[in-house]
Amino acid sequence: MTDYTAHEQALDRDCLTLSRHVLQQLQSFDADAQDLSALMNRIALAGKLIARRLSRAGLMEGVLGFTGGVNIQGEDVKKMDVYANEVFIAAFKQSGLVCRLASEEMEKPYYIPENCPIGRYTLLYDPLDGSSNVDINLNVGSIFAIRQQEGTDLDETAADLLQNGHKQIAAGYILYGPSTMLVYSMGKGTHVFVLDPSLGEFILAIENLQIPASGPIYSVNEGNFWAWEEPIRNYVRYVHRQPGYSARYSGALVGDIHRILMQGGVFLYPGTQKNPAGKLRLLYEAAPIAFLVEQAGGKASTGTQPLLDVVPDHLHMRTPLIIGSPENVALVESFIQQTPATPTVTQV
Repeated sequence: MTDYTAHEQALDRDCLTLSRHVLQQLQSFDADAQDLSALMNRIALAGKLIARRLSRAGLMEGVLGFTGGVNIQGEDVKKMDVYANEVFIAAFKQSGLVCRLASEEMEKPYYIPENCPIGRYTLLYDPLDGSSNVDINLNVGSIFAIRQQEGTDLDETAADLLQNGHKQIAAGYILYGPSTMLVYSMGKGTHVFVLDPSLGEFILAIENLQIPASGPIYSVNEGNFWAWEEPIRNYVRYVHRQPGYSARYSGALVGDIHRILMQGGVFLYPGTQKNPAGKLRLLYEAAPIAFLVEQAGGKASTGTQPLLDVVPDHLHMRTPLIIGSPENVALVESFIQQTPATPTVTQV
C-alpha cells in the first residue's frame, strides 16, 4: 500500500460526513436518497445555528430567560425555545423538502404550501428539549423524526401523523454539550456524529452504536416519588437496596438518554397518579428516541406495551416512557406487571 493510498483511506475514515453517510446507508444516489441526505443536512444546519447561539447565550442580550408566554403544552416558553423553533422553520421553508413541520411549540403543523407538490416528508421535532437548563449552562438538545407525507392534507388536522412509531423513516437528536453531537438512525443502526468546528461538518465518530444489554445507571426524577404509582416506587426502592446502581438525572431528556446509550441503564419518565400519561410528548420526544434506542439494541416501553406500537389520538399526546438497556427495561416492566425478575447489573 502506497503512502498516498494509506493517507487517502485515513482521510476517508476520519472525515465521513453526515450527508455521505446517509447515502451510504441508503446504498443509492437516486432522487429519494438525495432528498433524505439533503433533509438530514438541513437538520444539521439547524443544529449548528442553535449550537452557535447557545455558545454565546451568556454574552448576548435577550437570549436567556422567559418570553412571558405559554405554549400549547401549558408550559412557560423560554426565549431559546422560540429561537430554536424559528431556526427549524427557516432551515426548511425554502428547501422544497418538506410539506409541513410539527413541533411541540406549535398548536398546529406549520405548512409550506409551495413545498407540498414536491416535498413528500414531514418533520416532527422538539426544537430545544430541556430548555430549563439553558440559563444555568447545562446540556440541552433537539429531537427530530422524519415521516412520509401521506395524502394531500392541508386542513391542519395532520391525521396521517396519528400512526405508530414504526412509521418513522428516520429519527435522532442533537446534543449541545462540550461538543455538539448528532445521533441518528434510518432503520439501519444508530450512528454518532461530532461537529468539527474547523470544517463546519458533522463527522462520523461511532458507527452502529450498541447499547449495553444492562447497565448501572437509573435516571428518574425522584422528586416525584410520592406521585408515582406503587410499582414504580417499588422499583426505585429495589435499586436503592442493590449494589452497583448509580442515580443520574439532569432534567434534559437528550442528555440523559445519551448517557444511557453510552453506558447502559434505564431512563424512566412514568405517569403519576394525577397525570397517568406523564409529561413526554409521544410524537416529538418519546417515539423518535425509542426508534433510535431500539436501533441500538435497546428497548422502549410504556410499562405495559412497546412504545413504538402506541398510536396517538392527537398530535400532542403524552406517554409514560421506560427506555434503555433491554434487561433494565424488562426489570422495570416486571415490577409494573407484578412479576419481579432478577437483573444483571454491572458493578461499579
